Amino acid sequence: MSGAGKKVVDVAFKAGKNIDWEGMAKLLVSEEARREFGTLRRAFDEVNTQLQTKFSQEPEPIDWEYYRKGIGSRLVDMYKQAYDEVKIPQYVDNVTPQYKPKFDALRKLSTMTADEYFEKHPELKKKFDDEIRNDYWGY
Repeated sequence: MSGAGKKVVDVAFKAGKNIDWEGMAKLLVSEEARREFGTLRRAFDEVNTQLQTKFSQEPEPIDWEYYRKGIGSRLVDMYKQAYDEVKIPQYVDNVTPQYKPKFDALRKLSTMTADEYFEKHPELKKKFDDEIRNDYWGY
């Protein structure tokens, strides 16, 4: 397999392992969203399976002797020479090293609940509690 093809298969495989499908499914509230999400997951799994099987395999080597017997050496040798001269360039990933540190930094963003936030900012908790108690909703 070419370097580019192998890179695509590796990235897709790693991406599939890192997706928290169950966690995302818990966030869906409507039945329609759940159906669409199920369709998305099946499509992703289908593409990922194809990448893992069909595109990750090395091609079968050509049996040049078989063709020499049926077609003749001269024509087969001409095709073999042309085939051997084909050079598929190797994929060189110059983009990932630039963006991986930025992406990793984004994944490290922390989340916090409202209770955790108000614990750090008690003055805002008091303000919001007062607004709710006085039935003031900002409009």
